[in-house]
Amino acid sequence: MNHLYRIAGAALWLGAVSLPAQAQSFKVAKYNIGGEGGTDYLTAEPGTGRVFVSRGTHVMVIDGATGKVLGDIPDTPRTHGIALVAKSKHGFTTNGGDSTVTMFDLQTLAVIRKIKVPSGGLDGIMYDDYSDRVILTNHSRPIGTATALDANTGDIVGEAKLEDDAPEGAASDGAGKLFVNNEGKNTIQVLDAKTMAVLASWPLAPCDGPTGIAYDRPSQRIFSGCGNTSVVVDPATGKVIANITNGDGVDALGWDGSDKLIYIPAGRAGNVTVVRQDGPDKYTVVATVETMRGAKTIAVDPIRHMAYLFQPEYGPPPAGTPAPAPGQRGPRGPIVAAWFFAISH
Repeated sequence: MNHLYRIAGAALWLGAVSLPAQAQSFKVAKYNIGGEGGTDYLTAEPGTGRVFVSRGTHVMVIDGATGKVLGDIPDTPRTHGIALVAKSKHGFTTNGGDSTVTMFDLQTLAVIRKIKVPSGGLDGIMYDDYSDRVILTNHSRPIGTATALDANTGDIVGEAKLEDDAPEGAASDGAGKLFVNNEGKNTIQVLDAKTMAVLASWPLAPCDGPTGIAYDRPSQRIFSGCGNTSVVVDPATGKVIANITNGDGVDALGWDGSDKLIYIPAGRAGNVTVVRQDGPDKYTVVATVETMRGAKTIAVDPIRHMAYLFQPEYGPPPAGTPAPAPGQRGPRGPIVAAWFFAISH
């Protein structure tokens, strides 16, 4: 099932709002890809069109251009994220349910091994090309950890203890430093990519709850996705040098370095704020693209210049289900559709 919409600037599917200065036009294709399970992160493979979507107990591989299911990686209990390493032709998933990482063949999708990670709390994952390692950011207890795996063997080769039990996204400057968002402390911690030693901790005010992160190497800037106000950080000083207004419910961030566009998804608002980098210290919101409530993570293919989101649609809970306590989310009904969004311009 495919739906195609065109969004000019911030003109949304369900109405229009005032257009920002120098607005850009974006198209959204929407596909029902089916399948079972909830979701967390998704990852786009640069240039191939393949998108890896976490589904709770398995990972679906989708053709981003058509929404067609290309393959499936099984036995990934409570999976969160996926990292892809073109150099070694390996992929990795973080499985919170059994504290393992699934290492798979990037071409065949065949599972190579499952790696036990004793610290537990597996969540975020990324590849650092400088150290040729896969970096895990773990909601370990009592304190969060960042674990380094050899991208060729999958062996654990290092670990850092962080200052927060809720580390989220991590990014690399490609020159020996890693940057980890701490959602609870509202900080970025800086790690040495080889030794995993903690080098610094920077406050991110006015950011609240930093999650998604990206590093722009040409301009030497860090982008941290936060609730309502995301921030741009100078890694030379650790100072916040720009604020970006976006919707609430951010859990990831996408960066297309060629197009100089930042994509900030807001799950509570049901939209994506698109921001253009006009210079290292200047950022302009050029569009607000409507997706759906709950779609809080995003993946960007910087070669095809596409951004992707995914969110299941749930039906009502069974009759007689007790109402949730105040401030709590009630039980969900069955999945009635599985919506995959592809944004282009």
